[in-house]
Amino acid sequence: MSKIVTAFLLNTCRLRPCTSRVDVQAAILCASFATDHHPKDEKEIGLIPLITGSMAEFYVKPMLPHVGDIDLMVHHNTQLAIPRGHPPPTQLSAEFHNYVQVFEIIDSHLPGYVYLELCYLLTECIDDDKYNAVEYDRDKYLSYGTNHQTNLTHGPAMCHRSPDPNLLPNDAVRCVRCLSWLTQAAAWPTRHRNYDWPDSATLDRIVSNGCDVVPVAHRQCRQDEWMGKSQWRLSFSRAEIVLINSWMPVQQIVYHVLRYFIKTEGLTDSADNTGTGTLSNYHIKTLILWACELKPRSWWTENLNLVRICVELLNTLSVWLTDTRCPHYFVSNCNLLDNSFNVGSVASKLISIDEEYLSRWFVNNYIGQCAQLCSSYIVRLFCDVNTSMKLQNAVSEIVRWRLNNSFYDWLHAVDLVESAIPAVLPLALNVRSCGCWMKEFAKVDKRFCLYFAAVALLHVARRTSGNGSSDDLMDIVETVLGHNANNSWSVLFSAHKNELSTSELVELLQKSAVEHLITYRQLVARDCGSVTMIITTDFEAMYAYKRGDYQRCLQLSTQNVRTLLCARLWCNVPLLPEFLQLLDDDIVFLTALTVIVNPECRKVKTVNRAYTCINQLTLSLYLMTQCQLKLHHSVTSLAQTLHYIEVAQDLAVVFLLLRPAL
Repeated sequence: MSKIVTAFLLNTCRLRPCTSRVDVQAAILCASFATDHHPKDEKEIGLIPLITGSMAEFYVKPMLPHVGDIDLMVHHNTQLAIPRGHPPPTQLSAEFHNYVQVFEIIDSHLPGYVYLELCYLLTECIDDDKYNAVEYDRDKYLSYGTNHQTNLTHGPAMCHRSPDPNLLPNDAVRCVRCLSWLTQAAAWPTRHRNYDWPDSATLDRIVSNGCDVVPVAHRQCRQDEWMGKSQWRLSFSRAEIVLINSWMPVQQIVYHVLRYFIKTEGLTDSADNTGTGTLSNYHIKTLILWACELKPRSWWTENLNLVRICVELLNTLSVWLTDTRCPHYFVSNCNLLDNSFNVGSVASKLISIDEEYLSRWFVNNYIGQCAQLCSSYIVRLFCDVNTSMKLQNAVSEIVRWRLNNSFYDWLHAVDLVESAIPAVLPLALNVRSCGCWMKEFAKVDKRFCLYFAAVALLHVARRTSGNGSSDDLMDIVETVLGHNANNSWSVLFSAHKNELSTSELVELLQKSAVEHLITYRQLVARDCGSVTMIITTDFEAMYAYKRGDYQRCLQLSTQNVRTLLCARLWCNVPLLPEFLQLLDDDIVFLTALTVIVNPECRKVKTVNRAYTCINQLTLSLYLMTQCQLKLHHSVTSLAQTLHYIEVAQDLAVVFLLLRPAL
């Protein structure tokens, strides 16, 4: 049974690249935080976000959800922490403001917890981009106030729940950035390691990336009037992301299934702020970090048995709990357990777990839950697995279903990108947020950068046509084109931007956007051939119609209609202002009427699907008909188009009826 469980986990935990809807949501959320700026409308004062937690740590994608929410750490570009006794920095990256407050990290009486004392003000020199430091009078500590603690739900995180059930909640943690490695963890990079994990390159990368401090006091100090609002915890999230991403797939899978086991068995809970300490995911992470360092590679790979590995690690955790000892992975004198933890019963349960028990648990509670996600015949098949052969057959069907449906996860990601970017991007687009959008989408799927660039160019074109060009808008264009591989547009724009009239500039921006969209569609369609047909010329047809090239538009639209009538899936074109400029007045008026009749379509929220759109088939039929009328085609030609419309209406009804099954 343990062999079946091992094979199942290895075959169903996909490896990247495998973009999902959650990946896209995280990228959009991160970019949205970067778009926010100071309430006084000082655009250079803003937030710098970092995706952390499970979303950033895991590169395997198991069948069962391994990401419960999207965690972000967010620091102000006007604040910085330095280890005690270190001189203030003289150079900072461009993301920081030209005025930066520097806080010195002061140890508390509890390892891993510190205070932040204001010590310097850095001012950037215009001449050489270096910073001068002015020393403050000491004895002023950074506080986060009592209101912060009373609103906590997940440790130091502030949570947001989306009304859309398809979107994960997000937890945003305020932090202060420290660009240097902390003195409290000075022994970690140099301690002796028998098995060369992490290797020297990884150690150098982690140390050079620094750390953070987050606003949460130790549970023993939270009721204290001063410490409860001035004590900060050291955070090694940046280091943990690098380390966990360096794990072998088997180590990531073990991390996932142990977390799932502990949570499902009710042995862990979210960190609370006032009550008795509980076992948490961080203890599991610490357990496996130590195992990766202390166990040879052969322990993980030879005669691979994931159940055996999990049993040994759970037994080790039981010993830790019994001894009230969970050594912090980075801070040598810090114990993550103390006498306030009520874990005696947990230790007793973990020490009794053996390979047979855990194998049966995985079959019933893990593989059984995976079966529930599959087609009904697989659910029925799994109801009768009283022999090894029947279990193997059921497991094989789940694996096959997983492989066959993997493509649809990516299509859902594409759908979210194409709906969310036009809705969110216009809210607060600037040069700084542009860079963050491009960086985050490049991590997820570089094709999405093309779509973002196209929408950003259309956004600038729309604003330029209404209010004329400005330096801010031109900076956005140069940022977008500079990040894109299509450098010909960047060269053309830079050479002629000052010579073009407003109408010529708008036309250039629209043409560049359409070419980006065509390239994007081509790249998406390249990976869809085995599942469905995606047309690549819908935007080209729209642009041809706008230019008055009706013959070209008719040719493309007719070809698109014939292709789409045989397709299983149709893409949508958002009817938001950025795309409406490529369409004619009739579509614009119809969109306006839709918004008037259905007020829900006016709600453009972050990654929310409340917006108007037109699918590719409907758009192609409309363009085809309009071009035939403008070109004075015969009645016979229009009769054929009417037949296509009738077929499309029948298909739309069938797709609507099948939607629950799909």
